[in-house]
Amino acid sequence: MKISRIDLYNVELPYAGGVYRLSGGRTYESFEAAIVRITCDDGTEGWGESTPFGSTYIAAHAAGARAGIAELAPALLGRDPRQTDRIADVMDSTLAGHHHAKTPLDVACWDIFGKSVGLPVSELLGGSTGVALPMISSIHAGDPDEMRSRVAEHRAKGYRGHSIKIGALDSEGGPALDAERITACLADRRPGEFFLVDANGGLLPETALRMIQLLPHGLDFTLEAPCATWRETLSLRRRCPYPILLDELAQLDEDIAFAAAHDVADGIGLKISKAGGLTRGRRHRDICRAAGLTVSVQDTVGSVIAFAAIVHLGATVAPRSLRCVLNCADMVALQTAEFDAVFTGDGVLPSSSPGLGIVVNQDVLGDPAMTWQA
Repeated sequence: MKISRIDLYNVELPYAGGVYRLSGGRTYESFEAAIVRITCDDGTEGWGESTPFGSTYIAAHAAGARAGIAELAPALLGRDPRQTDRIADVMDSTLAGHHHAKTPLDVACWDIFGKSVGLPVSELLGGSTGVALPMISSIHAGDPDEMRSRVAEHRAKGYRGHSIKIGALDSEGGPALDAERITACLADRRPGEFFLVDANGGLLPETALRMIQLLPHGLDFTLEAPCATWRETLSLRRRCPYPILLDELAQLDEDIAFAAAHDVADGIGLKISKAGGLTRGRRHRDICRAAGLTVSVQDTVGSVIAFAAIVHLGATVAPRSLRCVLNCADMVALQTAEFDAVFTGDGVLPSSSPGLGIVVNQDVLGDPAMTWQA
């Protein structure tokens, strides 16, 4: 089995909630997806997706993903997609960094691998635990009462985890507003729920400590990505009474190893496109397990194709270590595929269909923007 053709589709994904607001005044109304189809010489197809969260989240953006795929795709023609580690090696030797561009190619290879042996991707990644994965909402920053209402809406949909966005500038209300947001969102907490308070690197140690001092005693949450740099995060870590989870700072294998060695955090947000795909995501999962770090399996954003990869990797994380998975498809208003996941009252599980278990709606994707053939 050899890769004979690679197609790249550019797809605009409107945000389902109108305007998504992050720390530092960042706003997003839509996201640009790079969706890849890899076709092999026997006709087997695999699909993958990378949708950067705009150009101000991490060092990744839609135009860069497309340019990176254009560098990588020719080097993969004629390769066996089932040799996923070797595919990763070829991509690394062809293009340094730019893991968000490598992600859709990597995921598409895993999709093909699963189809070639008649197994779901989760089985190839180590095997599903068979335990339903609790899903986490994404509650963008806004008025405290309005955020509380959105938490309630997601709770009614079956979400057991909630990611609460904070990081108000002083001119917007600063630490006092963020403390109100957290208090409001946790006011109706139910047993078994899990809350992440996510600043997306938007706090300084000073503003984080001011916010913490304004919170009521006894709130149960994990502080995610409070600061933008390692120094700031280490400084806050020594004085913070809440568990800390890394996200934007945990992109490479060595980032997670450093965090564990220096006790920077208690867990990571494992975003597949940030990691560089399922091949690296699997390594991040294993480093975390060895170091006793918890894991929330997510992606920056994305359609059903990205969500399928999240579910397959999340299903292989030991239940004790897994906090939640992100249903990123619920964040966007365009359905790129059908995913035969199993939804229960407790969460979601991958089905037993080979590969990712998706059927892509190619009418929605339109014509390929670029194609490479052997």
